[in-house]
Amino acid sequence: MTRYALNLPFNLKREAEELASKQGVSLNQFIMWSVSEKVAALRGQLDDPEFPGITYRRGASGWVTPVLRGTGIRVQTIAVAVEQLKVSPEEVAAQYQLEVSQIRDALAFYSAHRPEIDANIRYESEQEQGHG
Repeated sequence: MTRYALNLPFNLKREAEELASKQGVSLNQFIMWSVSEKVAALRGQLDDPEFPGITYRRGASGWVTPVLRGTGIRVQTIAVAVEQLKVSPEEVAAQYQLEVSQIRDALAFYSAHRPEIDANIRYESEQEQGHG
């Protein structure tokens, strides 16, 4: 990974730090997610126009993962919480400091893209069992 010195205006940096903290990530991760989302949005190759609140983020492994736009929270995280763990959308929204409408958008996206997301959930589960 290449290092790059970034000079942010004080107020923008402070706001980014606050948002990163709310998301439970470092400022560096937050900036990387933001840039990744912007690049993906400009390329527009993967985003589903039916779901403007969802974008794809490419992880370190090269896999692309659908996330709630502007948050980095994976759609599959929300799907697992609601579908498998039986957590209500309102509880998930509160836990991640999101709007319930964002949770419902993620669940609608999950319903429309269930095979690909379920395959990723299975893959990650298998990886965890193999390393656990």
